[in-house]
Amino acid sequence: MSNKYFISGGTLDDGNKKNIFISDGKISGFENPPNSGAQIIDATGKIILPGLVDLHTHLREPGKEDSETVLSASRAAAKGGFTALSAMPNTSPVADTAGVVEQVLRLGVEAGLCDVFPIGAVTKNLQGSELSEIGAMADSAAAVRIFSDDGHCVSNPAVMRRALEYVKKFDGVIAQHAQDPDLTVNAQMNEGVVSSVLGLKGWPAVAEEAIIARDVLLTEHVQSRLHVCHVTTAGGVEIIRWAKARGINVTAEVTPHHLLLTDDLAASYDPVYKVNPPLRTEKDVHALREALAEGIIDIVATDHAPHPAENKECEWQEAAFGMLGLETALSIIALTMVETKLLDWKGVAERFSRSPARIGRYAHQGGELNVGEMANLTLIDPAASWRVDRNLVASRSRNTPFHGMELPGVITETFFRGVPTLRNAELVQQLNSENSR
Repeated sequence: MSNKYFISGGTLDDGNKKNIFISDGKISGFENPPNSGAQIIDATGKIILPGLVDLHTHLREPGKEDSETVLSASRAAAKGGFTALSAMPNTSPVADTAGVVEQVLRLGVEAGLCDVFPIGAVTKNLQGSELSEIGAMADSAAAVRIFSDDGHCVSNPAVMRRALEYVKKFDGVIAQHAQDPDLTVNAQMNEGVVSSVLGLKGWPAVAEEAIIARDVLLTEHVQSRLHVCHVTTAGGVEIIRWAKARGINVTAEVTPHHLLLTDDLAASYDPVYKVNPPLRTEKDVHALREALAEGIIDIVATDHAPHPAENKECEWQEAAFGMLGLETALSIIALTMVETKLLDWKGVAERFSRSPARIGRYAHQGGELNVGEMANLTLIDPAASWRVDRNLVASRSRNTPFHGMELPGVITETFFRGVPTLRNAELVQQLNSENSR
């Protein structure tokens, strides 16, 4: 099979129509050379985006393969238009040593469907008290640059300060899960009217906002880099706005589900809506959308969190936090941001590809679609729609909150290093050997 492809008639994220000729894994030009033997892909009516980059995924391997594996998550990524994933460290064992992050890197290379960049733990075993082997992970083959205890907050300010100071040596970044543990003991959902009616322990917005405020000040003090994971509150947005106006080096992300879903869904007592941080109010959703459009929130990240059925199909209080995100993310952004005219496709490309790649310092991802660039591409038909079916997802788990929803935008092709991993909205089973190096 030819490793040359000619994408014809597509529209770039800036609105310009352009053909793309791919050979040897890169964009080689914008015309189909005579006798090239290229496979032709008709992209008429489709938007061509740089491959999506996710800074926040839970791939579960090693140790929790009943929920997900790097391979199954990579398949979900291909279906969702992603060419790069960032693997959170809450595995078993925890990714707090060079050996574990190198194992995750190797699993990603073996899967061969996207780049898998391991995120290292900030503290040993995610316990929040002693720094992990940050330097060793940074110097390892995985060249880790993002560190996070996601799922847990680095709540000790002295430990957080030391971590921020340490990563300055190699231009790293601390990605904080902003949740004051003392304010969220046994919390089950957003604190508010709905939690009071349902009798579920509330999770106050201030538990998130207090940590964001503390950490931006620590970041300013040590002149380091901070990334705030999954922002969910209007107050958190305003703190980040203030920090950026002050020149503090902070970036932030929002998840697709926090741009659409609200805490009133908990009234169903269906644990598919149980997530950390929790779904908030309509007011918060509106503030998050506006902040993403404005650039106060820099990127979209899925917080893809698969769980086996027994951990979600149970009583709310006993259920695990988390929901799937990779396969539905771009369509949710099309629904919440593009169809509402808050973002155009160029804005989507910036927040879902280029900015995440810059924050993570990911080479060959999030590039402009120019000659010589690695051909990591996503093609979406914005006029088409599809119905989410949890029984058809590529993930090993089924905990999607969007089951049964009709969503806009069908991803038809994903190219990773010039080789299609998705063709005509179907996973490509046999990959070119060049893609799995």
